[in-house]
Amino acid sequence: MKISGWCAVVLSGWLTASVAVLGAQEVQAAQKPHAITLSVGALDEYVGQYRDEMEPDVLSSVYREGDKLYVEGERSPRYELRAESVDHFFAHELRVVFARDAAGKVSGLTSTFGERGEPGVERKEGRVSLVGTRLNHFREYTRSEAMIPMRDGVKLHVVILRPAGSETSGETLPFLMQRTPYGTSWVSSAAVNGSKPELAASGYVFVFGDIRGRYESEGKFVMNRAIVAHATKNDVDETTDTRDTIDWLLKNVPKNNGKVGVLGVSYPGFLAMSAGIDAHPAVKAISPQAPMTNVWMGDDFFHNGAFRETYGFDYVQQLEAQKTDARVESKEDTFDFFLRNVNFAGAADAAKMESLPTAKVFLTQPAYTKFWQDMAVEKHLTKAEVPTLEVGGWWDQEDMWGTQAEYAALKPHDLQNEVFMVLGPWNHGGWGPTTRHLGALDFGAATGDQYRKAIESPFFEKYLKGRAGFDLTGVASFRTGVNKWERYEAWPPKQGFKEAKLFLTTDGGLGRTAPAAGGKAAVSYSADPANPVPYRNRPIQSTYADGSKWRTWLVEDQRFVSGRKDLANFSSPVLEKDVTVTGDVVADLFASTTGTDGDFVVKLIDVYPDDAPAPMAGYQLMIVDEIFRGRYQKSFETPDAITPGKVTEYKWSLHGADHTFLKGHRMMVEVQSSWFPLYDRNPQTFVPNIMTAPAGAYRGQTVTIYGSEKYPSHLEFSVPDGD
Repeated sequence: MKISGWCAVVLSGWLTASVAVLGAQEVQAAQKPHAITLSVGALDEYVGQYRDEMEPDVLSSVYREGDKLYVEGERSPRYELRAESVDHFFAHELRVVFARDAAGKVSGLTSTFGERGEPGVERKEGRVSLVGTRLNHFREYTRSEAMIPMRDGVKLHVVILRPAGSETSGETLPFLMQRTPYGTSWVSSAAVNGSKPELAASGYVFVFGDIRGRYESEGKFVMNRAIVAHATKNDVDETTDTRDTIDWLLKNVPKNNGKVGVLGVSYPGFLAMSAGIDAHPAVKAISPQAPMTNVWMGDDFFHNGAFRETYGFDYVQQLEAQKTDARVESKEDTFDFFLRNVNFAGAADAAKMESLPTAKVFLTQPAYTKFWQDMAVEKHLTKAEVPTLEVGGWWDQEDMWGTQAEYAALKPHDLQNEVFMVLGPWNHGGWGPTTRHLGALDFGAATGDQYRKAIESPFFEKYLKGRAGFDLTGVASFRTGVNKWERYEAWPPKQGFKEAKLFLTTDGGLGRTAPAAGGKAAVSYSADPANPVPYRNRPIQSTYADGSKWRTWLVEDQRFVSGRKDLANFSSPVLEKDVTVTGDVVADLFASTTGTDGDFVVKLIDVYPDDAPAPMAGYQLMIVDEIFRGRYQKSFETPDAITPGKVTEYKWSLHGADHTFLKGHRMMVEVQSSWFPLYDRNPQTFVPNIMTAPAGAYRGQTVTIYGSEKYPSHLEFSVPDGD
């Protein structure tokens, strides 16, 4: 889901959002009286360290103190394990069952989080040591709350955590703040220690604030509130609310050092960037992570004019239908639901959500109108006011666009060389957990831990505490395929790289050489809106529903659609050497359609060899991918009908990549005309407003992709010098 706090899902240890609200004392107080007593000798049978079978970087330690047994992880709090029976233990929602080998020795454990009698999140761990010791270095934090007055009189709610005893010590501490629309009830000492262990151990005054109109805060909530001119005290936005919050904190929280850092992921990433615009003088560092930056151009709600239907449907209800953020749950395959309701207007009517503010705009302003333009953040980034660390993931299913767009806007103004970026092998917020794996992929290292320890923590330590250790001078990029970190002076990197093209040939091939004169000029397929191409394996659950595969859909094996007849595939021969693609990948497509409108989806895919180790044998992994809505070929502000049969050039970014296609693999480009129901169906006949397109407007059309000397469809990117 959109990141709720810093640890919506922390897979390292047992810390999850539902558990993070409980400190060790609360956990013990909530235990149910079903315990039996085991001897000290019996307890010692379980003592040792255990390694997660799926995430080998995650260790748990079971140890005894007196006649009590405890378990903890590097990022999970200490829990007392109480025996229900031999080998069966519990601690509130945690259930632990120890396994034994053929000789009767304890060999591993299975831990499950969930209410008694209900299925929960299960982890299996193998025993790797007979010695159990303390693993975490948690620092105790005390919690307080406040209502902070803004300049217009509205009061906003904050939770403040500070190291226990720091009020009376000689230590002065900086603030580290996150503002959020997702609530702050989860905030606890265990939560900050589990999600940011290095920063928590160092010591900060952590501040978590409910933004205007959300949860405990007063005022009216406005989705991605636009920045306005500040002529009167009533001209408020997220920049003014941030400044007013900081003013109050500096004056009312004792023993602070006058410095503030701000960070957040997703919507809180948008709010973190707001702290760097017209920044308060006390703001010394910000880290916008997967920030919602321009929700029409390339983030949550539209991509190049194509409407992200399921996401807009679910997320707007989640944030605007109530003051909390209850998720949309549906038992029906959303593919069937949206197909049955024809268009977004029909789906919105079925959900009775037409009156929600953002839904109204979806329905009436699908083009890039002033409303959407005013909301865009990147146009305000005309100077680098504070040190900034942008963070994003290659397979971010929600906000891949914003990270690179903000960096691109800020970097030309970076006179002090204090704008940095990290791009890693992650989905949305995937740098929070350990993240050695994403779906079927194995990156060979704990990439989330590496980022947190080597970059994020040292960044704030440098700018808020003046400490050494932050050595990033430009961009850190995790090169997938070969699975190693690279560092560049800037993004996209120029030094050591050259421009290259990959041409689509009409015999279904790919090559680095431009098409020659003569020969077949095009390849065609039929696109039928009545049978759209699904964007992930069905059934397709609601975005954030229990069991939803939303978080990993970008790394799904594309073989589930690549055999369809309503798309075109172009494949290279088996590679005789490694090919590295780095920087922004741009699709330059020459195409025609028999209709007067149409969508174009281009995917660059790494095809693994059939003899690759399981589960990657024959796997088709998307590296970059993006959609373009044909009606916006001339202007995003003013849609225009496509001329049937006319060859037209469509050029758009598929986003950044840093990936090596290994020797023995193949490169594949897939072109299709629907990606449903993440993106609404294009009727393929021009209508003024696709949101309300009548059923009769949806018609099958023939789409033709050209690969001739005159119309050379291709991808553009950079490769290392010498490649």
